[in-house]
Amino acid sequence: MPASAARKHDVFQALADPTRRSMIRLLADGEMPVTAISGYYPISRTAVSKHLRVLAEAGLVKERKIGRETRYRLEPDPLLELKRWLSYFDRYWDNKLSALKRMVEAGGEDGEDGWGPAEWRKPKKDA
Repeated sequence: MPASAARKHDVFQALADPTRRSMIRLLADGEMPVTAISGYYPISRTAVSKHLRVLAEAGLVKERKIGRETRYRLEPDPLLELKRWLSYFDRYWDNKLSALKRMVEAGGEDGEDGWGPAEWRKPKKDA
């Protein structure tokens, strides 16, 4: 698909469905015909083909015909868009994990903000 052409589905839309995420993992091991892919799912072959079409429209899979058989393979490059977007949020995870590490290393005492396991164990006073 030319770079100037708008995709019908973007990577985020395509990966929003758990069946399509599972298909991406399945195709990470190598190219497969649609008949083999269908064997992994309790849905019709037509439904599998529709999922594969969404993945193809997002640029996540490529298809090729060999005789009467259609084979699909993972095209991982569009996943870089997802990785870049998620990497922005790494700093939030890093901050939370650092705070958890400090709390654990302090032996479960209250953290700087006064909230932690010791706080949870204190009896509540009547207001």
